[in-house]
Amino acid sequence: MPTLDPRIDAYLARAAAFAQPLLSRLREDVHAACPEVVETIKWSRPHFLLDGKLLCGMSAFKAHCAFGFWQRAGAEPAQAGTMGDFGRLQTLADLPDRDALRRQIEAAAALLRAGAPRAVKPGREPRAVLEMPDDLATALAANPAARATYDAFSPSKQRDYLEWVLEAKRAATRHQRIAQAVQWLAEGKARHWKYENC
Repeated sequence: MPTLDPRIDAYLARAAAFAQPLLSRLREDVHAACPEVVETIKWSRPHFLLDGKLLCGMSAFKAHCAFGFWQRAGAEPAQAGTMGDFGRLQTLADLPDRDALRRQIEAAAALLRAGAPRAVKPGREPRAVLEMPDDLATALAANPAARATYDAFSPSKQRDYLEWVLEAKRAATRHQRIAQAVQWLAEGKARHWKYENC
């Protein structure tokens, strides 16, 4: 029996009437194909974790739903130019049949467990490495708790802070952002902490 996250129950209850059967069916198929998944909310949307890593997620919008895998190298590519792996889902007929969908979920789970890296989307350039500015480095050095949190963060969470500071146009704004960053880091918070676990 799967453990259901009540936040996803609430998400489904708030979704438009057309979306509820779609999302319920997707949720059911994910659990049937991969009973070990753990439900969570990330980026305010339902997602499914396997061994602590993102396997897939789903979303409801005004006129359609989307479902997608965290594509792994070696997986079948998502439809070009579409949202998610199956395009705009508006009715149950837009989904693959249950057996086909469950096979895809099982294949995605196998790739995740095998340690396959995330696939790089064609045409996407790697992001430039950002160097820590001296003023931020000085502020972090003055607050060991903030520096320890920063150092423990993943590169993407570190980048969130670096971009925020580097994008400031005025010196006063940059100074304020550095002070705020040090405060949040000392409290163990990511740059976008307000949106985590929504």
